[in-house]
Amino acid sequence: MKESVLSQLAALKGASAPVLKARWRELFDTEPPAYNRRFLESRLAYRIQELAYGGLSRETTERLKAMAKQYADQKPADRKARPLLRPVAGTKLIREWEGVEHCVTVRHDDFEYLGRPYKSLSSVARQITGTKWNGWVFFGLKNSLGK
Repeated sequence: MKESVLSQLAALKGASAPVLKARWRELFDTEPPAYNRRFLESRLAYRIQELAYGGLSRETTERLKAMAKQYADQKPADRKARPLLRPVAGTKLIREWEGVEHCVTVRHDDFEYLGRPYKSLSSVARQITGTKWNGWVFFGLKNSLGK
């Protein structure tokens, strides 16, 4: 069964648009949307795997619905326009400075460097260099122009 799933997924890449649309009708029992090829491929790939291995669990579906409701209940001004730039907890930031490699671990609420917690990357950069730095720039997460 897994081989047939893999072969079905591989076949999507080389399929023509009419073939993708026919496959859509077969798997979804509806007319395909007028979206681009990449959307059709990704949605068909998900559907093939969903039918073969099962969809989302009930708990996951309920959690997603709760998150959508929480988002819908917020005022537009309270919604973040884009996600925070902060890396995921557990990420290791590595920077070489004056021939020495420095490793900082991103934690949920702070950063860890040499076993000590720091509230900001700027304070870690200052500890390493002895001068004031924008921590995001120092670790290459943002360029000096703010982009």
